[in-house]
Amino acid sequence: MVFKDKCYTTGITGITNEGLGVGSVNGFVVFVEGALPGEEVLVQISQVKKSYAKGKVVEILKDSPERIKPFCSVYERCGGCSLQHLDYDAQLRAKTGFVKDNLTRIGKLPDVTVNSTIGMENPFNYRNNVQLPVRKDTSNSSIGFFAIKSHEIIEGSECGIQHKIGNSIRNIVSNFLVNNGISAYDEQTGKGNVRHLVVRSAFCTGETMVVIVINERKLPEKEKLINALTSEFPEIKGIMLNINTKRTNAVLGSEYISIYGKNTITDYIGDFKFQISPVSFFQINPVQTEVLYKKALEYACLSGNEIVFDLYCGIGTISLFLSQKAKMVYGVEVVPDAVKDAQKNAKINGVSNVEFRIGKAEVVIPKMYHQGIRADVVVVDPPRKGCDERLLQTITEMAPKRMVYVSCNPATLARDLKYLSEHGMTVEEVQPVDMFPWTGHVECVILMQRSGLEDEK
Repeated sequence: MVFKDKCYTTGITGITNEGLGVGSVNGFVVFVEGALPGEEVLVQISQVKKSYAKGKVVEILKDSPERIKPFCSVYERCGGCSLQHLDYDAQLRAKTGFVKDNLTRIGKLPDVTVNSTIGMENPFNYRNNVQLPVRKDTSNSSIGFFAIKSHEIIEGSECGIQHKIGNSIRNIVSNFLVNNGISAYDEQTGKGNVRHLVVRSAFCTGETMVVIVINERKLPEKEKLINALTSEFPEIKGIMLNINTKRTNAVLGSEYISIYGKNTITDYIGDFKFQISPVSFFQINPVQTEVLYKKALEYACLSGNEIVFDLYCGIGTISLFLSQKAKMVYGVEVVPDAVKDAQKNAKINGVSNVEFRIGKAEVVIPKMYHQGIRADVVVVDPPRKGCDERLLQTITEMAPKRMVYVSCNPATLARDLKYLSEHGMTVEEVQPVDMFPWTGHVECVILMQRSGLEDEK
């Protein structure tokens, strides 16, 4: 047993995806903030639960050779990059370990082949979308990131994982608010004009979109802001106001007002062109997205004769990749605006062998199946909560030759693979991809085949 506020010495044997070192004191598991595997630390206990405790490092008694100096000056306060103190190659090994651990512990799949995580050659400035809260701080406006587990704004001079243009635009907007006496949002009172700054950047074309989220229906002196931004950055192709007057944690409201240029920007993934609106879901890391999608296409192993279902298809990015080698692709997405974008993107790229349907996958796919539309290959890319069990049931009843599962959450992935492996599918291979360097997040592409498929050949 351990006690709150007491200090103990422990060796660190593992690390969680939140960047917490895993140790043990008197047989009791202790998660230690700031500690790395291989280290011996003096930890002060801050929280005690029934089966584990949490604490912070007081002193590192033995350093890990994989410990590095964080590149961000506000790293410890911000909490956005939980693994900045860990060497990048070690991060990749840790992420492979996260996936294996979840597959074994949750999925009961200890013998599945998990390849080494594919990392980035340059794991900096990779994010193409940044959302910065703007809040009243005493008498000033602050633009930055929320501190870990709070709504305190942390202002750093530069964020090393965001596109560099986002850092510069933040400075221009900050000066604009101060120089023109424009108020920042106050969460306590619900008053104040500017709530968020959103910057989306296209890595291939350089086009950039700026969205100012406001608590009113107008932004005073907006022409000054337009001039300041566009004179400095001609790559800005659109500036919009988003109206959000609700006292909620949601970043964006439903109404947009264009005040400059276009309401979309254009980017490429591989050879495919995509129009991106403010509400479009587009993968955060375009470099690794191409790696991810090429692996999904490889695992789909298409010959040109297959019917493919792409579920949770968003704006049709994976659907278009699959269309290169499929007979027909059916994309299913619950967000109507995303389906409209998907249809536009298919048209822009001259792709005719795709069809997009609106609705929840767990509702649409059973209907299609009962109508006689069956898939040879199913691709799913669900949100963090994973797939609905009704959908998994229909997929296993349909018994496709292959299934490709793209996941951003190893825990729900393991849960779903457990169900699928118990209902006629065999997990063949798992490929983790590092979409979010310096954080504990990891994306995976999984190949599954119908059990007994080799025997049918």
